[in-house]
Amino acid sequence: MSAICLDEKVEPARRGSGANRDWLRALQKTAHVEDDPRRILAIEFDDVAALRGDAAALISEHESFSFGELAARSNQYARWAIAQNLRIGDAVCLMMGNRAEYVAIWLGLNRVGVVVALLNTNLRDASLANCVAISRARHVIVAEEFRAPALRAIAQGGSIAEIFVHGGDDESLSRIDLEVGRLSAAPLAEDERRDVALSDHALYIYTSGTTGLPKAAVVSHRRLMNWCLWFSGLVDAGPSDRMYNCLPMYHSIGGVVAVWAMLLAGGSVVIRERFSSGRFWTDLVAFDCTLFQYIGELCRYLINTPPGAEEKRHRLRLCVGNGLRPDVWSAFQRRFAIPRILEFYAATESNFSLYNVEGEPGAIGRVPPFMAHRFHVEIVKCDFEREEALRDAAGHCIRCEADEIGEAIAAIEPNARDGSSNFEGYLNRVDSQKKVLRDVFAPADAWMRSGDLMRKDARGFYYFVDRIGETFRWKGENVATSEVAAAIASFPGVLEANVYGVAVAGCDGRAGMAALAVDERFELPALMRHIGERLPGYARPLFWRICGRLEITDTFKHKKQALVAEGFDPRNISDPIYFVEPRTDALIRMDEALFGRIAAGEIRL
Repeated sequence: MSAICLDEKVEPARRGSGANRDWLRALQKTAHVEDDPRRILAIEFDDVAALRGDAAALISEHESFSFGELAARSNQYARWAIAQNLRIGDAVCLMMGNRAEYVAIWLGLNRVGVVVALLNTNLRDASLANCVAISRARHVIVAEEFRAPALRAIAQGGSIAEIFVHGGDDESLSRIDLEVGRLSAAPLAEDERRDVALSDHALYIYTSGTTGLPKAAVVSHRRLMNWCLWFSGLVDAGPSDRMYNCLPMYHSIGGVVAVWAMLLAGGSVVIRERFSSGRFWTDLVAFDCTLFQYIGELCRYLINTPPGAEEKRHRLRLCVGNGLRPDVWSAFQRRFAIPRILEFYAATESNFSLYNVEGEPGAIGRVPPFMAHRFHVEIVKCDFEREEALRDAAGHCIRCEADEIGEAIAAIEPNARDGSSNFEGYLNRVDSQKKVLRDVFAPADAWMRSGDLMRKDARGFYYFVDRIGETFRWKGENVATSEVAAAIASFPGVLEANVYGVAVAGCDGRAGMAALAVDERFELPALMRHIGERLPGYARPLFWRICGRLEITDTFKHKKQALVAEGFDPRNISDPIYFVEPRTDALIRMDEALFGRIAAGEIRL
């Protein structure tokens, strides 16, 4: 299919037409979630499956399921949980790559009230052992390819959890795929069903921060229903839609929203094990996808690929996700003829989200006046170094003015039906309490700290600035690493930019440093001129590290901690490092002698 004319595809979304209809559909889809406190996602799906039957639900490289087959397979896993004497609230860990079976497992366990802890397949040793331990799971379902690290982690953490392996050819192991294959796939009988409530825990999803051990965020059945139905309405999903999903399924976006927003509307999901820039557009065309889910730098990676014949032959009507940087937005939409981009802001542990239904490039959302009663979000002034909110003489937090940068917070409120909080937090109560800000605008009120710096313009659009802790202070000014990285990344030849602050002996605050992955077009002196026109002096990095590649997390976030620790010491770094002499703006290749002079304070910064 040839691409539709760019003007026909892009401009209606750019003008914001239909924005109110998007909100209305989302509201209509979620309006009845509270009507029946026992109607969980599995029951909602069964009604869809009864109508869709043999239609394709999940398509993956390992296996594919129709709606009927997915319902049947999940019934087998529900019966396995019953046979294991697992009860409502008991946890099972799941460690498996992206595939259709992944969805069937946690859907089946959720049917009977079992909580599924979604383990990051990249974790090993202490981090993995911690995830199993804090879930208090007695059972771990693990794909054969991850059996060895799972066994090591369980031994290391002292867990008594029993391993059930999926796949392989070792029949001496507890093979869950063989066990469930012998169980009935028929709908659960009356005496097999459990009285699972919306307020019960459904999933534990682990945070994927760049530092520290992962924390388990609690996701109730209520939040599952609201997430999936809300997004289903927001993107106007229907039976003719196909979502392309190559994001990790152990996170909320790839494993919950991208999948269930489609399935609950009768649409299909194409599951790929991981993102591949080389086959991305080929897949979209081959599977006739109408939507795809993005996160982080995925779109930037695609922008840096050579032009291909398939990149404009798709039938996309929408891509939806979060983390699309302003410097990439317009170029990505234009090059690949994307009709509409729906950017949103969300976090698994958070009690609020923002949605940019108008397609405003760079914005993460806006709350229309008729929705203000549902989204109680504020941006408050904060001390960036202490990472805490500033307060007035009365002890209350101070709201930011238009375009002023502060931390986004959201009101913690009880559910009208059962009194449960809209902030479900983490399994660890101490970690949850650290996210709560009290006596914010009135005595005893409570608000959730997002940990994210944002600004809101005069039109009401919110913009993500940085994570608290990644913003650093230099020359008495706060420097947002994301804004500096965006200015650098807009320069030809820069493939990726990771900006951070480094300590310099004798200096207050931290000096800016940037690690870059570049191609043959890159010229550092020209980049200096480029950022000189776009950034104030205090925000321009003094140190530049040219890397072969930059390490990223599984959600495409740059890893900074190791780079910060290495600093600009050439004795510990094989990559070339350059220093910008502040008085002359001369670029000097870092060596041990220069490093020594800077460390000794001989060069004034």
